[in-house]
Amino acid sequence: MVDITGVYANNRLESKSKSKLRENIETLFWCIIIFLFVRTCVVQPFKIPSESMVNTLIIGDCLFVNKFIYGIKVPFTNLRLPQIRNPQRGDVVVFRFPLDRSTDYIKRLIGVPGDKIEIRDKKVYVNAILYQNPHELHTDSKILPQELAVRDNFGPIQVPANSYFMMGDNRDNSYDSRFWGFVSSDDIVGLAFVKYWSWDKDRWLPRLNRIGKLID
Repeated sequence: MVDITGVYANNRLESKSKSKLRENIETLFWCIIIFLFVRTCVVQPFKIPSESMVNTLIIGDCLFVNKFIYGIKVPFTNLRLPQIRNPQRGDVVVFRFPLDRSTDYIKRLIGVPGDKIEIRDKKVYVNAILYQNPHELHTDSKILPQELAVRDNFGPIQVPANSYFMMGDNRDNSYDSRFWGFVSSDDIVGLAFVKYWSWDKDRWLPRLNRIGKLID
């Protein structure tokens, strides 16, 4: 008489092993789906690569970007779900760079559709009223004439429909709407709202005083 107890035991172990493997694969699959959904539709991490938003944001700051506040863009379409509110003057916004939409930029929103923007001797006027931004920084005392460069003297120009005028807080060292024009509403990614990490690459240390700080 053949003893098949060992065969049954081996089959049960093999079946249990396959079941566990399948369970792990399914768990991983759903984790990836949830991650992609959250990144696409809810929040997206963003790392600061340049000095254009100093001192509000500095190189090494890592942010979360709220993607649903302006209306979630449905992947692979031009459709957007209903928004919580429109982009507003003063928002720090992540958007696709108009000259290369594969690259994301981050700037402060200065002009909304219909606004008239003018810069006179480094001072920004919106609809003929001085726009006072407590976060703006000037590192160069020279004032360049508009004939030479648009950095310090610009406009007046009106923001078209469905478009926005963006500027970096580091006004003398920012490549922004003064140089390359407006940002279409279709290229808006989301609102930067909190710094979740900051790394000082020169000292190889985290900047603990910046972590968890809201962006205003």
